[in-house]
Amino acid sequence: MTVGQEIDHTHFKAGDFTRFRSHLEAETRLAREWFQQGRFVHDDPVAGFEIEAWLLDRHEGPAPLNEAFLRQFDDPMATPELAAFNIEVNTHPHPLKGRALGLIHREMSATWQRALEAAEAVGARALMTGILPTLRPEHLRLGNMSSMKRYRALNREVFRSRQGRPVRLDIAGREHLLHLHRDVMLEAATTSFQIHLQTPPDTAHQVYNAAIIASAPMVAAGANAPFLFGKDLWDETRIPVFEQAVEVGGYEEVARGPLRRVSFGSGYARESILECFEENLAHFPVLLPMCSDTPPERFPHLRLHNGTIWRWNRPLIGFDDEGRPHVRIEHRVLPSGPTLADSMANAAFFYGLVEDLLTEPGGPESLIPFAAAKDNFYQSARLGLAAVLQWRHGERIGIQDLILDELLPRARHGLQRLGLARADSHHYLEILAERVRSGRNGARWQRDFVARHGRDMPALTRALRRHQATDDPVHQWDLQPVSPEDSESC
Repeated sequence: MTVGQEIDHTHFKAGDFTRFRSHLEAETRLAREWFQQGRFVHDDPVAGFEIEAWLLDRHEGPAPLNEAFLRQFDDPMATPELAAFNIEVNTHPHPLKGRALGLIHREMSATWQRALEAAEAVGARALMTGILPTLRPEHLRLGNMSSMKRYRALNREVFRSRQGRPVRLDIAGREHLLHLHRDVMLEAATTSFQIHLQTPPDTAHQVYNAAIIASAPMVAAGANAPFLFGKDLWDETRIPVFEQAVEVGGYEEVARGPLRRVSFGSGYARESILECFEENLAHFPVLLPMCSDTPPERFPHLRLHNGTIWRWNRPLIGFDDEGRPHVRIEHRVLPSGPTLADSMANAAFFYGLVEDLLTEPGGPESLIPFAAAKDNFYQSARLGLAAVLQWRHGERIGIQDLILDELLPRARHGLQRLGLARADSHHYLEILAERVRSGRNGARWQRDFVARHGRDMPALTRALRRHQATDDPVHQWDLQPVSPEDSESC
């Protein structure tokens, strides 16, 4: 749960909010001026990733040991998450050309192996999965929150804006889950694989729109979170959990306004990606008014505020090693896992599809209305590869047929346009194609395992760890259980 840089304190006064908003207004104007002056990086697309994961104890439950893990890992590419049993591992940025896909996969594999070793050194294990099957409500308590002031402050301000009302988690899937929670720790139930795409500023709004359209097939193919608290819910239960866990709206009615802080967004960008940042200013009250002495040219207040608004496709402003500002799109719809091979297949599909959607006559947004893209997304999160989507001219089409017959060929063409190595492109897109043909994404495999072995969530978690260690794509996994003794070698 990224909310920007660490802050100095957790209690704020009315004047803090006024001063912060003044800085935010100035930085939003400055960003617009710099866009118009062409001061943002216009380089070719650049790829990057965030991998969120779980630390586990010997019973396959969450282990709140991320401080010890981070000391052992000893690398700024790893950071804490909201919960002390979650971690985040990042990759270096890579120009999206040539052998980038295979190179990034090898880098992630080496980094993940180091993470496994660091976890083992502190008496834990590590697992990439969208929702940990063994997670229980009692794990999601403030005592398991990471010891960073920004998270304490976020919890306080979220519930201040909600007038103290508890979070009501109400998810109707294959089964029904109703749960009340009195802090933001519910968000820690979800971990993701976030794809970043740095893009030239003059086309960033179209890349954003293309990412919105791609979200439905991405979440259907990549779904890996069917269970929460032992209930069988959506294929990608992360989506409703995260939206309900931080249910805070915009200015109208404060906590239940028309614009939610976690959402699919309010529409396509029309002329500039800056529209999203201007919407942030106009429609979302400040949550963390931590004023900074950092020069406005680094956009500290704009970036911190943007970090408290969680669109499933979120535009970001960052800086390269030379200090030049750039724009990137953070695609947040995918869960962590099942394997790095699956994650790279998802990434290849995303990068290729987005690139090809940019060639759509009239722009990506001419393909389907925003309302259809939004409906497609939630249908796909709920039903996975069984979803039926609305496509061009209002046509209804099953998502497996849509991916295999139209979107994969488009992704292949997009990767060629980017100049990515043909062998790498074929390898990763074929992993995704076989997953879609078989209908076995991570959610389907988890349900198949439970159908055969019952709701033994520690057994499911052990099997996830065993298969993940092989890096074999999920559609190739068997359904054999792993004994607790054998799991020691996973």
